[in-house]
Amino acid sequence: METVTEVKKPKAAKKRYSIVSGSDFWSSSDEDEGVQPHEKAIAAGQPNPAYCVRNIEQHAFGRREIEIAEQEMPGIMALRARAKDDKPLKDAKIVGCTHINAQTAVLIETLAALGATVRWAACNIYSTQNEVAAALAHAGYAIFAWRGESEEAFWWCIDQCCTPTATWTPNMILDDGGDATHLMLKKHAAAFKHIKGIVEESVTGVHRLYQLSKAGKLCVPAMNVNDSVTKTKFDNLYSCRESIIDALKRSTDLMFGGKQSVVCGYGEVGKGCCQALKALGCVVYVTEIDPICALQAAMDGFRVVKLNEVIRQVDIVITATGNKGVVTREHMERMKNGCVVCNMGHSNTEVDVHALRTPDLLWERVRSQVDHIIWPNGKRIVLLAEGRLANLCCSSLPSFVVSVTAATQALALIELYNAPHHRYKQADVYLLPKKMDEYVASLHLPTFDAHLTELTDEQAKYLGLNKVGPFKPNYYRY
Repeated sequence: METVTEVKKPKAAKKRYSIVSGSDFWSSSDEDEGVQPHEKAIAAGQPNPAYCVRNIEQHAFGRREIEIAEQEMPGIMALRARAKDDKPLKDAKIVGCTHINAQTAVLIETLAALGATVRWAACNIYSTQNEVAAALAHAGYAIFAWRGESEEAFWWCIDQCCTPTATWTPNMILDDGGDATHLMLKKHAAAFKHIKGIVEESVTGVHRLYQLSKAGKLCVPAMNVNDSVTKTKFDNLYSCRESIIDALKRSTDLMFGGKQSVVCGYGEVGKGCCQALKALGCVVYVTEIDPICALQAAMDGFRVVKLNEVIRQVDIVITATGNKGVVTREHMERMKNGCVVCNMGHSNTEVDVHALRTPDLLWERVRSQVDHIIWPNGKRIVLLAEGRLANLCCSSLPSFVVSVTAATQALALIELYNAPHHRYKQADVYLLPKKMDEYVASLHLPTFDAHLTELTDEQAKYLGLNKVGPFKPNYYRY
């Protein structure tokens, strides 16, 4: 095999890159000069490399990050240990499109241990941990992701995972936001028919699945993991309750005591954000469209308002709605100097960032993922992650909570991959069976030395339950 290696002068050593001809890899560390790794791969005659990451030499550091995450992810590690001999995902070829961090790496290596082959891209251009992507690529996984992808690179990376080849025909999709599903359906319609199931974990992606189903375009079964109990009640609530504070602290050095904040949306994510801000002494307002969620907020001690009523006085604005155009240019015109704006929803549609890219406003990069938007009169607001998901772009997530979600995703993949054809209708979106939700929760209880009470035969008969569950009907609201 012919090998070509180019190393820049010592002064530019950080721009080193390597090419191995034939097929093998592309890695680059040209982060500072704005060069996208895939551009050099293509220029070097490797349009379809085995992986594409920012800098493969970071792999050792990334491996340590993964090992740290494993210690705090008991559920997914227990699932790996219990199922690795049975290989329930043998011959599964999974397209993954999620955030790529240490916790995701634990999931990826678990799926591989259970028999799957994977190709993975990022669902967010800013949330990838480069060192973790390097560690996965170094371990032999087809990873196409780096922090700071361009829009064109974002879709190139996903397409590298979705495009069928002589050795790769995807049959499962694990999505976060619906981008892999969308691209496969649009660009690789014939290959999409070979998909046995889709697992989706975000509000945005689930919404897109239901739209496809309603339009009659969803020809494969899909699992709505986002609305499973173990995702909604743990990842959405507890994870965001801790990560929102970490993201704001790391990016702005804010003191929260006495600050006024408004959280747009009082779903599980919004609830977690409000609890965290209130605990640190913030005055918290809530905006809502749903009277049930609004009543919950009011009874939790938060004042429910319209955004226009408080926009001039608040110090922090957080969106968590899954909607678009929640915070507009008009709102931002009226914000006070120094107001911090961030988004905790999946997509970058909640804050109208596009309306800020006008000649009269100056963008000033303060630090990674933090921009000052400066008005002609000198007023500035602080925008985090250009309106993208703040806790993953500016911080990290609690590994334990991600273990709950990862185990749920893995079980959903196993269920759809192995289910008989008659179990799931082709064009429907399903929730994870209640029994699996309970199993995921049980995997995590030993960490707390928690001991479940067991029903007696008489008690089980009285309640009309199986002694080993499921313990709640599907309509039960936890």
